[in-house]
Amino acid sequence: MIKVITYGTYDLLHEGHIRLLKRAKALGDYLIVGVTSDDYDRSRGKINVSQSLMERIENVRSTGLADEIIVEEYEGQKIDDIRRYGVDIFTVGSDWTGKFDYLKEFCQVIYLERTQGVSSTMLRSSRARVRLGLAGESTILEKFVRECRYVNGVEISGIYNDDLSRIPESLKSLPFVTDNYDALLEKSDAVYVITHPSRHYDDVKHALEQGKHVMCESPIALSENGCKELFDLADSKGLTLFEGIKNAYSMAYWRLILLAKAGKIGDVVSVEATCTSLRDLDLNDKETLKRTWNSVTAWAPNGLLPVFQILGRDYREMRIVTHMLDEESRMDAFTKIEFVYPNAVASVKVGTGAKSEGQLIVSGTKGYIFVPAPWWKTDYFEIRYEDPNENKRYFYQLDGEGIRYEIVAFSKAIETGRNFVYVSRESSEEITKVMEEFHEGNKLIRI
Repeated sequence: MIKVITYGTYDLLHEGHIRLLKRAKALGDYLIVGVTSDDYDRSRGKINVSQSLMERIENVRSTGLADEIIVEEYEGQKIDDIRRYGVDIFTVGSDWTGKFDYLKEFCQVIYLERTQGVSSTMLRSSRARVRLGLAGESTILEKFVRECRYVNGVEISGIYNDDLSRIPESLKSLPFVTDNYDALLEKSDAVYVITHPSRHYDDVKHALEQGKHVMCESPIALSENGCKELFDLADSKGLTLFEGIKNAYSMAYWRLILLAKAGKIGDVVSVEATCTSLRDLDLNDKETLKRTWNSVTAWAPNGLLPVFQILGRDYREMRIVTHMLDEESRMDAFTKIEFVYPNAVASVKVGTGAKSEGQLIVSGTKGYIFVPAPWWKTDYFEIRYEDPNENKRYFYQLDGEGIRYEIVAFSKAIETGRNFVYVSRESSEEITKVMEEFHEGNKLIRI
């Protein structure tokens, strides 16, 4: 019996896929089809995949051409599979000619001509595009626009700021620049909000009321009830409300969360996250202070996310220790947020007026996860044990600091009406609860 193996993503299965599978099938007696996993696709930079792994497997299964379907999860798996399954022929489309010649050492390699004029990329590009407006003035917007270019189905419709002079020069060439929020919403299907946190609730609510999907840079609001109200409003209108915390979309970050929750380091007893960056502030310039994000709004959502995703919301006590620079604007130089859980503790240290090592450490009863600085941009982490011979390192490609991945998830949620959010509503509500405690002055210990 001649065994044939081939691999692919098989996103939005089309005639080209089917023809290729038929020709692969005709090469032998038994066809094995490898479908690439979501994580492996992302590690190869294929972030525009529209369908989940299970949907893509079902695409292949429905053709009736595969005798066996496997999942491709890592670099180098093809050699392992050829050996494991006793494969005689490896085949793939001719656009990969030469790429897999190294497999000739293990089996025959055949490149098949692809069907011209059709591809999953073309099908994704031909779908209705999401017109995405930008509201705010942060330098993050420049990165956001750049990363949108890598995402099929998203086009920037324009940018809004009530003070046009505060829009970065590089963004003034966008198709539409306005100081009228309603004018931007009229030209958009969705909006990315990164105005000052004190305006997030109003800006998000207005966009939702106008029937627009919203991605809001965290925090969504500065009160828990405000956050709940916005999610309820989005649900009632069938709209997507999406909290933007880009580290949630780093493959390495998501992998370490899963490993921690799966007991890889035993029972988690502590989560410690540190996020700091230095900046100069003129405390006498009250107008600038009002427009500036304080340390808690700028950094705490990043640090709070792993706490709530690993340990949950059922903490017994929260304490906030802060070095406040200006009471009126709630501008803090440094803040530490501590949690006591029934069987664990957590601490989040943030600062824009103090500098520390920006690392994440998750401690357990069997070992610990160490993520080096800057952990919110990580493509690497380690699991360390008492016996260093058992230590393991994990490496994952990170493109665009995670921004392009969250744009992809947002656009897919809009297109399909399904939840592709990596930050749950419960986590968002808990983050805004912390924001409320800080800005209302509750539980604050000033140093």
